Amino acid sequence: MANGMSGAGGLGVQPILILPEGAIRQTGREAQKANINAAIAISDAVKTTLGPRGMDKMLVDSVGDITITNDGATILKEMEIQHPAAKMMVEIAKSQEEEVGDGTTTAVVYAGEMLRRASDLMDQGIHPTTIIKGFRLAKDKAIELLNNLSEKVTIDDEEILIKIAETSMTGKGIEAAKSKLAKVVVDAIKSVAKEENGKIIIDTDDIKIEKKEGEKIEDTELVKGIVIDKEVMHGAMPKVVKNAKIALIESSLEVHKTETDAKIQITSPDQLQAFIDQEAKMLKEMVEYIKKASANVVFCQKGIDDLAAHYLAKAGIMAVRRVKKSDMEKLAKATGANIISEVKEISEQDLGEAGLVEERKVGGEKMIFVKECKNPKSVTILVRGGTEHVVDEAKRGIEDGVLGIASALEYGGVVYGGGSIEVELARGIREYSEKVGGKEQLAINAFADALETIPRILAESAGKDAIEMLVNMKSEHEKGKKWIGVNVFKGELQDMKELGVVEPTKVKLQAISSATEVAEMILRIDDTIIAGKLEKSGGKGEGPSGGYEGGEY
Repeated sequence: MANGMSGAGGLGVQPILILPEGAIRQTGREAQKANINAAIAISDAVKTTLGPRGMDKMLVDSVGDITITNDGATILKEMEIQHPAAKMMVEIAKSQEEEVGDGTTTAVVYAGEMLRRASDLMDQGIHPTTIIKGFRLAKDKAIELLNNLSEKVTIDDEEILIKIAETSMTGKGIEAAKSKLAKVVVDAIKSVAKEENGKIIIDTDDIKIEKKEGEKIEDTELVKGIVIDKEVMHGAMPKVVKNAKIALIESSLEVHKTETDAKIQITSPDQLQAFIDQEAKMLKEMVEYIKKASANVVFCQKGIDDLAAHYLAKAGIMAVRRVKKSDMEKLAKATGANIISEVKEISEQDLGEAGLVEERKVGGEKMIFVKECKNPKSVTILVRGGTEHVVDEAKRGIEDGVLGIASALEYGGVVYGGGSIEVELARGIREYSEKVGGKEQLAINAFADALETIPRILAESAGKDAIEMLVNMKSEHEKGKKWIGVNVFKGELQDMKELGVVEPTKVKLQAISSATEVAEMILRIDDTIIAGKLEKSGGKGEGPSGGYEGGEY
């Protein structure tokens, strides 16, 4: 029964085939084992990148582009994963990255370890639904404990916010400059944060992160305004404008073609000249509207005619064309300008203000800096670094820092890292498991074991005996020292609160919730049907030796 099902018994009865030829079907324990092993393989792939002493991965894509990183989400995004259960693990990292920015590796490790322990319980004859029930109870308890352990944080706690950013950046290959970068990130967050109904709201899109190779990572700067990767369009235009009055124009500064097909017949040179003069007059009028509104800088989303640029230059107005829509919106937030659709509608009230607009050469390329805005609700972090790979990794670290602080402020709480929170949660979950009893107790304890993998990995990356360190940590926690964790740099146990290893509560909440949900989903699958016709050159997918079965994750 290659396709899994046949007709009624008896001689001469034709088997009923319900799946196409070449389809692969796995059922029962075989399907569960295959899915669990695929998920564990993904978890093991990123496990070693955890923590400040985590190792990096070099990823080379199909066109030869190299990425060197230890960011879980980036690694899984770049890996060309085939197995469907493994793809579900990638989804955890993706949602963790989008939701809170940090803790992607942690979330994937949690899920992998839950499944590893669930597989052991299944080998002992415990049904997956019992394990799922235990995991759910453990997750609810973990969230309750997390909320109780969480310590309040506000936007005025600058020291804690800097430590959150530093913790997010630790191990990202930008160690030397992390205190400088953390300060930049906190200043950026403070500029764009808004308070609504007593809650801090941060739209991380308001922080533009622009990268340019050259200089050192320490030269990364916060621009209280916007940096645009464009140049002034005409050589005669000013390159520096102080006390800028900025016009943001959505439409083009060009003579529009007619909507319908029109034919203009010109029979004499005078008519041709009149036609050219009329076009010039229309362009001159557009520039007059801008001059009348007393604008001295123009950002245009579409094109600017060369003749219009000539008139703007004569009027001493700086102009930049083909600015991205997203940059136009950020400019509006930073300068307080209104984006205008029709040039003739422009008035002085629509203009934005900036202390300085200048064209600067950065890393061999010209960029426009709109600086010294009065109350910018959109800012730019200009990331520098010696090489492309260094700048890319620095940018990833800064993005994690921004999202980490944003999620800490939005939730309003923090916990401490170094594996201390995991050991404390595991302790509380084990106490709770005794009240539950039954077979579920085994699953709840397995959940606690899965959480304790984090301090274990940290101890290993410090080159220490993981089991010994974990036992010592547990005994310290039993004495009520709830923030004792692994100081990876010294390879010893230390109070993480004193050390300043701060993590947003929301990162842990999201990691535990999404990891449990994916583990549950994978445990529920007892039948995998992979459609036929997956043949590629080399015969992948033509049976159990194809891409999914062969372990090419």
